[in-house]
Amino acid sequence: MPVEPTGVETAGRLATTRARANRLCRTGAIGERMRSPESDDRELRRPAKTDYVTGAHIRTGGPVTEAIDRYLDLAIKTISNTIYGDANQKPWVPLVYDAAARETGRDWPSQAHSMIGVQRLQNVRQLCERAIQEGVPGDFIETGIWRGGACILMRAVLAAYGETGRNVWCCDSFEGLPLPDEASYPQDKDDQHHTYKELAVSLEMVQENFRKYDLLDDQVKWVKGFFEDTLDRIEAERFSVVRLDGDMYSSTMVALETLYPKLTPGGFLIVDDYGAIPQCKQAIEDYRGRNGIADEIHDIDWTGVWWRKMA
Repeated sequence: MPVEPTGVETAGRLATTRARANRLCRTGAIGERMRSPESDDRELRRPAKTDYVTGAHIRTGGPVTEAIDRYLDLAIKTISNTIYGDANQKPWVPLVYDAAARETGRDWPSQAHSMIGVQRLQNVRQLCERAIQEGVPGDFIETGIWRGGACILMRAVLAAYGETGRNVWCCDSFEGLPLPDEASYPQDKDDQHHTYKELAVSLEMVQENFRKYDLLDDQVKWVKGFFEDTLDRIEAERFSVVRLDGDMYSSTMVALETLYPKLTPGGFLIVDDYGAIPQCKQAIEDYRGRNGIADEIHDIDWTGVWWRKMA
């Protein structure tokens, strides 16, 4: 049975905040007024200034911009559950709430909808916003979604900006990680990720998490199964933001080989485990070297990185 998150009341309030924010705009969607050519309010249409390496957000003023900020700030607090502060369940870390660990994604929350931490959630928000603001075409996708938090945030960004022409693709086995295929990927020899039952979250539980934010709709696409069996069947032609969180060499490499060719030039590639798992980093370096990719890699925190595809 799914564990009812302590922050369920907050998710409900988040949906209410979204509804109130939408009413600020005459068109009924926050982002429409920001992009409307009929609007004379240049302050509302001006893109927010952002430090995309640290994820810091610099507000530019105006009631619509402020509504977007408040909604997405609350989304991150709710997804990471820094509001209630649920305990860690990572086996080799004390089973208590540690605010510093939650900020940098160093724990496995017992109830929060994401384990990537506040800084990496801020990065997801900022790069999705940047794709919208700069008109980079393509959907958003994450491979390895756990309880769905980062994908929920991607969908929240689309809602905040009134974006109806993009989808969020949620890719996971929903059964945990696969056994290492040492014959095909010797780099994964002795990998133990498949032994952690905490990493297996059902599709139904993740969909229920989306529902609590009032964000479960046709713009959310579900891809169930191991990556080597599913990613090449995705119907989307292009992506503007690709986020990889597959932990293993094989999961990372399969996602890169399948999805990177679909990443629009000017789009963003995010890697969750680059600094934490040597096999993941090796897969990134092997793929970049083999394909002559020299785009600058930016740090997010102690493990997450991103780069912009320039060609």
